[in-house]
Amino acid sequence: MDLQVEYDCGICTEMKAVYDFFDIKGCSHIYCIECTLNYIKSKLDDNICSIKCPEPNCEGVLDPEFCREILPRSLFNRWGKSLCESAFLGSEKFYCPYKDCSVLLINDGRRFIEKFKCPFCKRTFCVRCKVAWHSGMSCARFQKLEPLGSEALFADLAKRKKWRRCPHCQNYVGKSFGCNYIKCRCGKAFCYYCGSSSVNNSIHGCYDCCR
Repeated sequence: MDLQVEYDCGICTEMKAVYDFFDIKGCSHIYCIECTLNYIKSKLDDNICSIKCPEPNCEGVLDPEFCREILPRSLFNRWGKSLCESAFLGSEKFYCPYKDCSVLLINDGRRFIEKFKCPFCKRTFCVRCKVAWHSGMSCARFQKLEPLGSEALFADLAKRKKWRRCPHCQNYVGKSFGCNYIKCRCGKAFCYYCGSSSVNNSIHGCYDCCR
């Protein structure tokens, strides 16, 4: 074969050397390798994993195994992953929200899932909100507060836990049992029941609250 012979690529319409071509499975059309790769990538970017010949109305097809010799490993793996996901088109698909896991999970549709424990990283998350499990908070409440940022979520948690703010440094303080006399880590004391500052770091003046 004369390697200097050229052909016209049907995608970029440029003349290419005959050794720089890729033929489509099931048809007679050929395209340069660079254009073939760009075509496959553009289809995957559009969430299309069943890829046909670029020629309209042609029955030629492309698949990962047939194209493996020209595909970079990352593109080959991406295409294979997309095909696997499309096989579960009728099922609910979701990912573990923890960044160090992110595994694909499939709900077979037999039951509604909200709280779910990832079988791989063993951590619990909310399927509806796609975050770590928001204990004590409904999905509707979380989705309302989440756009407002972490401070709004923390303030809601503090309210539900009935935490008090130190009147001196404004840090939150929690109490599960014992006297209402609280000494914050800032060194100042206050009444957990009414929130008033103590006098000279004692509970004097707030006796009624501490009985």
